[in-house]
Amino acid sequence: MTNKTRSYKRDEIKGDYDVIIIGSGISGLTAASFLAKEGKKVLILERHYTPGGYSHVFKRRGYEWDIGIHYIGEMHRDTLLKQILDYISEEPIEWADMGDVYDKMIFGDEVYEFRKGIENFIAQMKIYFPNEEDHIAIEKYVELVNDCQKKQKSYFAEKVIPRAASWFFGNKMRKGALEYNRTTKEVLDEITSNKKLIAVLTGQFGDYGLPPSRSSFMMHAVLAKHYFNGGFYPVGGSSVIYDKIAPTIMNRGGAIYTNAEVEQIIIEDNKAIGVRMADGKEVFAKKIISSTGIVNTFSKLIPKDILKENKMDELQAQVTPSIGHVCLYMGFKHSTEELKLKKPNYWIFPDNYDHDKNIDDYLENQDNEIPVVYVSFPSAKDPDWNNRYPGKATIDIITMADYEWYKKWEDAKWMKRGDDYEKAKEKLSQRLMEKLFQHEPQLRDKVDYYELSTPLSTKHFVNYQYGELYGLDNSPERFAQKFLKPKTPIKNLYLTGQDTITCGVGGAIMSGFLTACNLKKRSLYGRIRKHSEAKNKDSEQI
Repeated sequence: MTNKTRSYKRDEIKGDYDVIIIGSGISGLTAASFLAKEGKKVLILERHYTPGGYSHVFKRRGYEWDIGIHYIGEMHRDTLLKQILDYISEEPIEWADMGDVYDKMIFGDEVYEFRKGIENFIAQMKIYFPNEEDHIAIEKYVELVNDCQKKQKSYFAEKVIPRAASWFFGNKMRKGALEYNRTTKEVLDEITSNKKLIAVLTGQFGDYGLPPSRSSFMMHAVLAKHYFNGGFYPVGGSSVIYDKIAPTIMNRGGAIYTNAEVEQIIIEDNKAIGVRMADGKEVFAKKIISSTGIVNTFSKLIPKDILKENKMDELQAQVTPSIGHVCLYMGFKHSTEELKLKKPNYWIFPDNYDHDKNIDDYLENQDNEIPVVYVSFPSAKDPDWNNRYPGKATIDIITMADYEWYKKWEDAKWMKRGDDYEKAKEKLSQRLMEKLFQHEPQLRDKVDYYELSTPLSTKHFVNYQYGELYGLDNSPERFAQKFLKPKTPIKNLYLTGQDTITCGVGGAIMSGFLTACNLKKRSLYGRIRKHSEAKNKDSEQI
């Protein structure tokens, strides 16, 4: 079989496969790569015409934009995350450091920079908050983040141990982390009463979708720790991630098909044995992995009688999808240098330092102040950009959005949703651009092209029911659920993706790794470590 991505519309699926993976997002790719290197023939089926999930890019009018990867942490040295990516990539992914400052928190006229390196982060925060009480709180905050993240290692490990072992040791493995499974606000209120300090420290809440009073500190700690040592961007754009990982699968007998929508997982005697495609054709394998999310898998892919028989309908009722989002993609016929764009992301907030109130007000009335505006400058982050798109630049602007705002257009076709829909998009586009121009006024007359995606766009392309960006809500209730793990009650059916671990690229990658370990019934960490040691030895010899 040719080592290229195939389209199900043109090419019939042939051959026998050990594992079928539904969805080609980063979690599915990670699991597939590990299994391929363990000698398994893996078939990935992707309903979209472009593979890669949130790691893919889209192109329009001579521009290119990222869909979901705007920066990633822990690429500064041989962290476990980087070791995994190195192991599953046929060729190494090159990462560009965003520099000393990776995020800027903007509240009105006040700007707070998040600096790379824990000591630098602490020192910079102490400059912004000079009181001794605040200094103690800042140091305590970092201590809590590190301790929580450390204790979550055994919490996540419990997700892949055998059921019998979990019965005896599971609660003990989860206990340490679950001590932090309170709202972020509750944890931070215990170390400081400074409203401004809490708002700044939680400014990255848009990376997991919930404000301080509703998010689990477990999620906040994972995210904050992830970026303590800076932000990094894939050289060549986020699509290189798929380009470097996919050959690992295909060079070992696997295949990846796009335009390949799975209608249902075939289950006999409570054992998954294959999938039924949207056109009625059936494909069989010994193991099935769904990387399409808990809600999609349970509600769309498993027959209702089997779902009920295994009480999985009751499990589904215990989880809540995260909020939807909109993204404004902007293109400029000027270079990054001409526009004076920098690498750090902007997080723009109202100046009252109250994330929870601002979100509540916005969700109550869309015309109220936008609670958070995230701005990313991909053409500035990517050293290879000018080689691909000389004389051009791009910007992404993201904020949250309620699916209900767009529900009346959900049955209309993509790009044909009518004038009212386009007017609603245009109104919000102008508001988002105005936020950008307030901080980068030189851009005001330079916009060549812009396009807004809504939760309906996400539903259409990524197949999340409510256009959510982060799968399940990252609330304390979510992290208390023991069933959010790779193995399902149905034999030979596994889950992978951000729903089983945490949201984001890092969470999805770790989920793919743990799913592969679960399927193989053994830890694959030794493979990663051995590969990393060999790579480092080769580097020393060079």
